[in-house]
Amino acid sequence: MNRQTKKSFLSVLVIFTVLGAGISFDCKNFTSATMLYAQTAAVATTDNFTHAVENVAAGVGPAVVSILTEKVERHQMRRSFRGSPFEDEFLDRFFEDFFGEIPDREFKRSGMGSGVIIDKRGYILTNQHVIEDTDTITVTLPDGREFKATLKGTDPRSDLAVVKIDAPDLPIAKLGDSDTLKIGQWVVAIGSPFGNLLSNPEPTVTAGVISALHRSLPRTSRRDLDYTDLVQTDAAINPGNSGGPLVNLDGEIIGINVAIFSTSGGYQGIGFAIPVNTAKRIVTNLIEGKEVDYGWIGVSIQDVDEQLAQYFGLSKSEGAVVSKVLDDGPAQKAGIKDGDVILSADGKPIKDVNALLKIIGNTPVGKKIAVEVVRDKKTITLSITVGKRPSFDEEGEMITKEEASRGPVETKTNQWRGLTVENITRELSQRLNIKSTNGVVVVAVEDNSPAQKAELNKGDVITMINKELVRDTRDFQVAIQRAKGDCLIQTMRGFVVIKEQ
Repeated sequence: MNRQTKKSFLSVLVIFTVLGAGISFDCKNFTSATMLYAQTAAVATTDNFTHAVENVAAGVGPAVVSILTEKVERHQMRRSFRGSPFEDEFLDRFFEDFFGEIPDREFKRSGMGSGVIIDKRGYILTNQHVIEDTDTITVTLPDGREFKATLKGTDPRSDLAVVKIDAPDLPIAKLGDSDTLKIGQWVVAIGSPFGNLLSNPEPTVTAGVISALHRSLPRTSRRDLDYTDLVQTDAAINPGNSGGPLVNLDGEIIGINVAIFSTSGGYQGIGFAIPVNTAKRIVTNLIEGKEVDYGWIGVSIQDVDEQLAQYFGLSKSEGAVVSKVLDDGPAQKAGIKDGDVILSADGKPIKDVNALLKIIGNTPVGKKIAVEVVRDKKTITLSITVGKRPSFDEEGEMITKEEASRGPVETKTNQWRGLTVENITRELSQRLNIKSTNGVVVVAVEDNSPAQKAELNKGDVITMINKELVRDTRDFQVAIQRAKGDCLIQTMRGFVVIKEQ
């Protein structure tokens, strides 16, 4: 290689070395710039989210209240050996003469929950199970003020209730739109977990995302309770959070916290809320103390699986199969038959059972709707007039028109000649060891009353009065209104005669 060639080669080498260094330098700057941008963006996003949660807490928190309920229960102390291995009339008299009358014991049962103020007039939205079966309701505001609340209305089916307090300068929370929710959307749960146990009136704030929509929970002992269209979230919900709001980052209520899924009773990342649009539909009625009506067509239905879809000639596993048409119901009058597959109702497609229940339940009573069904692999359209959903008892049995015509029975009508009776519930059956499901159970006996002199005791089950069958408190009311003079009472342990006062 001559001198000129060497010189040219060195020049090219220097140029490439410089270019390489420049390229390397630019790549390093680009990488650093990219990393810096990503970090800045992440910090900005985190910062924005932090401020969003802070803003929600500051804006909605003052409207979230703690609810404390209290009920006084009276329990008659046993003073008899009846039913025990030591049953003896002499011992009964001995202990009564020696110790005297044993007074009833009073116990106070407390409950706790949360609520949210939705109106300047003091109306508070909460869960029905929070204020169920209580004597007093106390509301504590985040600023420490306490007020006695009055119950304005309840809807056991949706598990919603409204209570009212009289207080000035109340903050309120805004109701949002739960139909626009999306899975993965950030939400904030606000409430008073563990109530007054934390000795602080300020609510607790937890953040999470919407995990799922249109979730359903299994039926409970309250068969008329409908948990079929819930919002699922991983925002921490604990005992006492029930009735508090689930809020989006705009500070709007999109749900009312209602339940947790747990194997231990504590938070495990799965909580549920009632969509706020469900509450919107009934809150006015609750405030006015009116009964909430739900649409009903009188059918038992089931989901369509792959085998049923194939059998009915459906292209996909969607719709609701009518397994039974109830007599004299709207569906029967419209021509619906067992085995029909409902594909749409009121112009809305039916994906599954829950979809049909939601559409029919939200349809105004008396409205005519078109229902598309598949029968014998042919599609037909029928017109149904939606009826009012009837009442159901604790066992899920529909209350007949005859039973409904008797009307509700107030507690005072269940008191007669010194005894008080109630319907036989699961709780009473377990507590008093009652095997029967028919009749009424004696829950209290007054001292020196005709009932006590007839040797009726707490826990006795009355099945007949003067040969009139007593199946429940309605029958009991009818029987005692006709009862005059000495009355023959049939109990599960035999007959007794209760004299007129």
